[in-house]
Amino acid sequence: MTTLLFFFAALVAVVSAAPLEKRDVFVPPILYPHAGTVWKVGQKHNVTWSTADAPTQITNKQGMIVLATNGLEDIENPLASGFDILLGRFEVTVPDVADGNDYALVLFGDSGNFSPNFTITH
Repeated sequence: MTTLLFFFAALVAVVSAAPLEKRDVFVPPILYPHAGTVWKVGQKHNVTWSTADAPTQITNKQGMIVLATNGLEDIENPLASGFDILLGRFEVTVPDVADGNDYALVLFGDSGNFSPNFTITH
């Protein structure tokens, strides 16, 4: 019985030491909008990001774009969601928001990546 227990203990140790499939977090830099960009409410724009350094195994390929105002992310009202993060761009409609705030976009997939601040006007 003792031999059987040692066998199972050794088996558990080997299995737990086996390497897991390597998966990488992908944090693509947002290229547009950039600092100084001005969007008007109701317009459509292609949010773009670089996919040049995408790893072969990405933990989450489902993208989501949300607006951030003064650093606060509006997760409840995404501008876009459910797209493939490897597309490198996705069209959004500029929401009706207040003038005079600092806005940024956050691109979610594996991780959140903020764009530079830009302006939205009426």
